[in-house]
Amino acid sequence: MAIFGTLATVLAQLGGDPTFASVRTYLEEVRRGDSAIAQRIREVPVGETRRIELAGGAFALEQAYRAKPRHEGFFESHAKFIDVQVIVDGEEAMEVADAAQMTIEKSLDPQRDLIVYRDTAGASILKFGRGTAAVFFPADVHMPGLYNGAASVAVHKTVLKVPVLPQSA
Repeated sequence: MAIFGTLATVLAQLGGDPTFASVRTYLEEVRRGDSAIAQRIREVPVGETRRIELAGGAFALEQAYRAKPRHEGFFESHAKFIDVQVIVDGEEAMEVADAAQMTIEKSLDPQRDLIVYRDTAGASILKFGRGTAAVFFPADVHMPGLYNGAASVAVHKTVLKVPVLPQSA
């Protein structure tokens, strides 16, 4: 099941799980708001995504965008990667539901590692701001990037893609 909270809490909950060993140092640097990595993410122009390769087959998508209204979002999950989503600046809402309760609209696109689901009103709504994070496993269907209020704001975020089965470095 999904894990969410402050980045410090999420890191503590992941503990020594070897699945996340390749991204722990990166996440610790993001947690330090004055680090070079956090500053680099803050400097990504709105509308851009930059891919940063990490160890063990993991990578980070450092991105900036404007939060969108719910009707522009969609529910998704991934088969090969676990998502670790960290808000560096801005705020957004994300919805999450159990894949077992969802209906697939588009089967796995192996190139994008993306499964798309039909909409549901039964998802939980999570609100995120600076320094918060979520971990979405393959069973966690999620809709990120939504307004967390009445208006769209710029969001600077990193999404780490961690292989479900760690690969050797």
